[in-house]
Amino acid sequence: MRDLDVTQQAESNLSETQPYIAIQVDREKAAAAGLSEVAVGGIVAEAMLPASIGSVEIDGTTLRVYIDNPDAPTSVRELEDFVIPTLAGPQPLTALATVEEVDGPASISTQRGVRTATVSITPDTADIGTASAEVQTELDALDLPDGVTAELGGVTAQQSDAFQQLGLALLAAILIVYTVMVATFRSLRQPLLLLVSVPFAATGAILLQLASGIPLGVASIIGLLMLIGIVVTNAIVLVDLVNQYRDRGLGVVDAVVHGASRRLRPILMTALATIFALLPMAVGLTGHSGFISQPLAIVVIGGLISSTVLTLVVLPSLYTLVEGARERREARRAARAAAAA
Repeated sequence: MRDLDVTQQAESNLSETQPYIAIQVDREKAAAAGLSEVAVGGIVAEAMLPASIGSVEIDGTTLRVYIDNPDAPTSVRELEDFVIPTLAGPQPLTALATVEEVDGPASISTQRGVRTATVSITPDTADIGTASAEVQTELDALDLPDGVTAELGGVTAQQSDAFQQLGLALLAAILIVYTVMVATFRSLRQPLLLLVSVPFAATGAILLQLASGIPLGVASIIGLLMLIGIVVTNAIVLVDLVNQYRDRGLGVVDAVVHGASRRLRPILMTALATIFALLPMAVGLTGHSGFISQPLAIVVIGGLISSTVLTLVVLPSLYTLVEGARERREARRAARAAAAA
């Protein structure tokens, strides 16, 4: 693998090696002698490993009893001269296989019966997403042998799973908020208007995070979850007062003007209080916990700024457009009914 700019060091569990004796059986020669590759390996293993002769029970504990073979080969030379009984008569092991001392991995790991190797990379940047993308690019460029696959794991896989779970949590939160608002306002249109503030919040949060250079992480998604409740609350406060004015007999335009002017100050005060409370976290004054608290604070601050401004401007406009059209239709129906009467 080529050197990466975002990595500090890379290591593999195959980097540590230890010498061992490798026996490679020639299948054709073994078959000619009436043996299989497994049979040759079994004969060698039986000669070199202690033989089990039974078990004994001592104080309620069962122990296996083994007898060591004093004639077992102890060197490569003795192993090469080890006699294998075949149909053609006894033959040395070198007549059926090659014996040599090689270096191999100090440990062997498997997953579901498949041999695996782990390459650990420590990035020197906090942007795990960029580092993972570069590593994935390098993996895609590798020409791996047949039967060999490579995939990212560790922190990258955990972050991907967390993003998927938090994404589902975002959708569930929006659905729950919409359901509660439908039951509260007894309308399907007005809750949809209130949910317009959620994209506004996400826009500001992403833009401020890009401007600050803080990478997107799990804490950022948690901040978006917090924003859903905060920004929708401001929209509910505004629309609820507008509906109260309409119930008192005001038209849509007059109700929106009066409601927006009355709710402007409380909404701004609430947003500013939250923003200033999160500023110490956003500038990184929280010490070692800044890698979690700073992205969260930046997302919430950016979302509050954009959602507050756009909610006070766009939401009243959309409300006037949708509810005004409904009011005009009702007025026309009332006029036709009066004319018919």
